[in-house]
Amino acid sequence: MTRYEYAKDLYAKIGIDTEAAIEKLSALPISMHCWQGDDVVGFDSKEALSGGIQTTGNYPGKATTPEELMADIDKACSLIPGKKKLNLHASYAIFEGGEFADRDAIEPKHFAKWVEYAKERGMGIDFNPTFFSHPMVKDNLTLSSPDEEVRTFWVNHGKACLKIAQYFAEETGVPCVMNIWIPDGYKDIPADRFSPRARFKKSLDEILEVPYDKSKVYITLESKVFGIGLESYTVGSAEFSLSYVNYKGITPLMDNGHYHPTEVVSDKISSLLLFNEKIALHVTRGVRWDSDHVVIFDDETKEIAKEIVSNDALDRVFIATDYFDASINRVAAWVIGLRNVQKAMLNALLTPHAMLRDLQDSANTTKLLALQEELKTYPLADVWNEYCARCGVPVGESWFEEIEKYEAKVLSKR
Repeated sequence: MTRYEYAKDLYAKIGIDTEAAIEKLSALPISMHCWQGDDVVGFDSKEALSGGIQTTGNYPGKATTPEELMADIDKACSLIPGKKKLNLHASYAIFEGGEFADRDAIEPKHFAKWVEYAKERGMGIDFNPTFFSHPMVKDNLTLSSPDEEVRTFWVNHGKACLKIAQYFAEETGVPCVMNIWIPDGYKDIPADRFSPRARFKKSLDEILEVPYDKSKVYITLESKVFGIGLESYTVGSAEFSLSYVNYKGITPLMDNGHYHPTEVVSDKISSLLLFNEKIALHVTRGVRWDSDHVVIFDDETKEIAKEIVSNDALDRVFIATDYFDASINRVAAWVIGLRNVQKAMLNALLTPHAMLRDLQDSANTTKLLALQEELKTYPLADVWNEYCARCGVPVGESWFEEIEKYEAKVLSKR
């Protein structure tokens, strides 16, 4: 009997079909963020990162061209099991032949190479307007700026991105999630909290005047508690974002690094599922704040996955990764993070949620705690290794050998 066969029999005794779990995981797309590969630099500007965003580290081998970034994504994907989407920021527009368009004038043609790349690999594309690291981010304000020239510039950027998102969905045949996040806020206590949020609402209303197919494009709005240089006030707070989502009937997006350190997104998922057709997640790892550390197989990642699976919401939650670490091998960071998200989802799929729910409802909390603890040492790794093998990617830690070879042959020569 193989280790997988033993695990399969053991899980069957608690009512879990490991084959069904593997099948469900195989069909679940995880959206892979392109910006891990080049420290959120992009190809449209040489501006330093701004807007509460900071990347630390100077590990060698950073991608500096579209070709290098695509090659690195390919390498990472070859080591990550399962179905994937590509998640792009608008700053990753590709210009050729000396052409350039500022962010308020970008067009689908500036992303044609990304569409070609995604279609060749059978991937959909998600999209993010880039409201940071640009000269028109003035006084840490974009869509909420009192300067009408600044505000209009960024409204036009949002409108352009909505058209590009529709283009992605139509070209790939896969719905596109377009996520709006702005860095707007103040370092010190503001004199007026209302007016910036009123301007932000007005800007969003104007962006959403662009017609789009709601079955192909899902507009999401992401909140944040604070950022570097924006410690005292953030325009796009959780209350604003959730209120606007309900007002306009769009989709809420939660980034688990964007809340107070004592808050957890896993506890919020069930509430949002009760009142929204779909929700979206950016899975990261905040250490004390929104530090965007590489996702690990920690309690919160497992709890997020549990909430999705136990509430039968695999088809209602858009899952994406969002982190950037320049202190370690960037390709390895992708692999570690995405494998851990998928591992957490598998762990949730191998959990007898109905049994545990019945114990909770019958107030048998002693047995509930005992079983929850015993499940922690069930042979998840054996099912995970079987899943990886079936997907044709390295099993266990053997994937790191490929990273070392790639670093020696490719990254070290950049």
